[in-house]
Amino acid sequence: MTEYRAVFDADIAFVNGGGLKAEGFRLDLPGADATEGQIAELLVRHLGLALVASVALTNLTVVEEAHKGSRGVTAHDATRADASARGALVDLSHPIREGLVTYPGIPAPSITPHLTRAASRSHYAPGTEFQIDVIHLAGNTGTYLDSPFHRYEGGGDLASLDLDTLVGLPAEVFHLDDAAERGIPAAVFFDRDLAGAAVLLHTGWSRHFGTPEYGAGAPFLTGEGARHLVEAGVALVGIDSLNIDDTESGGERPAHSLLLHAGIHVVEHLTGLDRLPARGARFTAAPPRVEGFGTFPVRAFAELPPA
Repeated sequence: MTEYRAVFDADIAFVNGGGLKAEGFRLDLPGADATEGQIAELLVRHLGLALVASVALTNLTVVEEAHKGSRGVTAHDATRADASARGALVDLSHPIREGLVTYPGIPAPSITPHLTRAASRSHYAPGTEFQIDVIHLAGNTGTYLDSPFHRYEGGGDLASLDLDTLVGLPAEVFHLDDAAERGIPAAVFFDRDLAGAAVLLHTGWSRHFGTPEYGAGAPFLTGEGARHLVEAGVALVGIDSLNIDDTESGGERPAHSLLLHAGIHVVEHLTGLDRLPARGARFTAAPPRVEGFGTFPVRAFAELPPA
């Protein structure tokens, strides 16, 4: 394979003062079509420089020459290899739009302009414009996470949640879309060690999301099932249904009560769980840090094991 190197003079300045000069410097390139900006970046990586303000190259030529092991190209290739080794990402969230009804009786979001693009043109230089909108929505909109504050006055709010309990959790997925009963019992979980896991309940009910059918007859986690998950030490429980509790039980909410009292996060209205394996994926659902607030939409997703 043909390899290429750049030959150039360089003048490097630093943001905290001082500089470096080089004459006739030679540097490995990933290809003959590398731009001057890319070569400047490779030079900084090769020399291991920090706080660089600018790199000016002069007398630049690209020659056909065997690589000598410049660190910039090696690091660049390694970074690309690491990125390609990451497993596929699966979006598990419903999109939020104006007028979306997530749960019967909870107001749909509305979106109004604060600053339109047309109005912004008088504030900025020619050709520069921005759109700033205001969204009014209930915390229980779309795919959202419940913190303990949602159920208990003294419970931790969204701002108190530890990222270690929200990001990259080992996902234990239970595919229950063919279950004969609405209630998910404790015995379903007996075959697995669930400590520290995100337990994701795939019921298939998300196929009704946004329709009247979504609001009645939805699957749920029984109180017995919730109690088992608390004792198992799970980090989070998610479901692709209307609610983690039975909303047709007369107002009782044992799953919410038990899980949130134990500091276990609840994520409701997931979707796409059919795309996840029973084990091996990593689950993330992080809300913004809002003080004095208990529930908020999340961009829930899972990273599949590398192929």
